[in-house]
Amino acid sequence: MERAGSFPTVRPRRLRTTPAMRRMVAEHRVHPADLILPAFVREGVGEPVPIATMPGVVQHSLDSLRKAAGEAAEAGVAGIMLFGVPEEEKKDAVGSPGTDPDGILQRGLRAVRAETGDALVVMSDLCLDEVTDHGHCGVLDARGEVDNDATLARYAEMALVQAEAGAQVLGPSGMMDGQVGHVRAALDAAGHRDVSLLAYTVKYASAFYGPFREAVNSSLTGDRKAYQQDPPNAREALRELALDLAEGADLVMVKPGLPYLDILRQIADASPVPVAAYQISGEYAMVEAAAERGWLDRERAIEETLTSFKRAGADLVLTYWATEFARRWGRDGR
Repeated sequence: MERAGSFPTVRPRRLRTTPAMRRMVAEHRVHPADLILPAFVREGVGEPVPIATMPGVVQHSLDSLRKAAGEAAEAGVAGIMLFGVPEEEKKDAVGSPGTDPDGILQRGLRAVRAETGDALVVMSDLCLDEVTDHGHCGVLDARGEVDNDATLARYAEMALVQAEAGAQVLGPSGMMDGQVGHVRAALDAAGHRDVSLLAYTVKYASAFYGPFREAVNSSLTGDRKAYQQDPPNAREALRELALDLAEGADLVMVKPGLPYLDILRQIADASPVPVAAYQISGEYAMVEAAAERGWLDRERAIEETLTSFKRAGADLVLTYWATEFARRWGRDGR
């Protein structure tokens, strides 16, 4: 009990008095080893191509991709997730560039592995949206709808060429039922038992993907609401988690990040495997746009958003600021 005249004796502010004090009692920290850098590699370009809706992010040439991967490794970033952007005329209804051993994603994987070896965990996006002329994450049936089971067969083929190109982690991101188990079986049958699967377990049909469409030169018309998760639903996320774990997922992901911190917390509480959050293009673009207008402190906003993922339970965060933040972490001696 407080004694009369002595209030307040309990003063939480005592632990907020100096930067050193706040650092000492911080409950959550973001470390470079928690971060994964998403990167785009574009076919047919000799120089990086800026992405207008994502200031500071580019579609890499193979040479600039090698440089970016080396810089990420040097900064202490944990991994890099590659997305391939083929030439438009090579796209078709079944996403042939995705299974071409010489497709741009596979060439990018080989280039990064040659540049960084095992200093960086090399990951690849396992989906058809970047390589189909219709822009959907799967092959279409006669009615123009995504055929779940026919798509699984294509994912299995893609998984093999990505593994053979040097990917250490594959990210099945299309939200097809059974995708993790089907890809796992194909990898194991081909002898790729050490290749891990980062399941896009909870991927919502979100408005925040907008800038990503430019980043991968998307051909999509319509939407992906028939296969990505519906934003109002939460219990469904736990059902997806149970299925992916049963099918052999090594890591799981929640995407987007900031609008779904409540879902991230539920997945983190329930998951026996590491959990990632993807800070997606729209989240990145909002901060960059507001900072450019002087509406917020950019560096503080970046750190605050990344910390929110850790506080909500993420073990890993995919963020376009990965290398920048890791360098600042080293500079500030945290």
